[in-house]
Amino acid sequence: MTSKPRTRRAFWGDIRFLIGIALVILSIAGVWLIVSSARQTTPMLQADRTIATGEALVSEDFRVVEVSLGAVSAGYLAPQDLEPGMVAARTLTDGELLPVAATAEADSASTTNIVIDSSVGIPESVRVGTPVELWYAPPLNDGGEFDSPRILSGDVVVASIPEADGMLAQSSATVELVIDRADVADVLAAITGGAALSIVPLGPGS
Repeated sequence: MTSKPRTRRAFWGDIRFLIGIALVILSIAGVWLIVSSARQTTPMLQADRTIATGEALVSEDFRVVEVSLGAVSAGYLAPQDLEPGMVAARTLTDGELLPVAATAEADSASTTNIVIDSSVGIPESVRVGTPVELWYAPPLNDGGEFDSPRILSGDVVVASIPEADGMLAQSSATVELVIDRADVADVLAAITGGAALSIVPLGPGS
């Protein structure tokens, strides 16, 4: 009785087996890389308080936190990236990471700060960083009468409030505002002209 010769395994059968092994290895390596990347953290700057537009960015106003941002980490500032002369290009909220897009050079800033006396006090909802409108009522005569109020500057941000939050008993209050440099002349003219100034918080639909 003669035995049949053993059938050799097809060449493509061996290739498919090797490809399968390679795919398993690649899958395991990919999962490992994802997990490893998720565990990697980078020190970033996080605002320790609300920072208004135009304020100088200094290390004392930030804390360093370890975060995992992956590829988007380039869009935020690490401690070593903070340089003298940087200012906030927009309001930064307390606890917010410092984005590169929210910084500017002081020389290139289009805003400046000015202190005004609000004739009608400050609403309780107003805080540092609150966007507001600056209104004024020009004086009509020396008798203390004023013309109808009108908007003096519509793109204003509160920089600081000397009085404690919620102190609304006074009939007037001092507030520091961040205004566009193009509005400085008009605001100063209103102040020196004896106009009654007031700030109005922007509503949700403004």
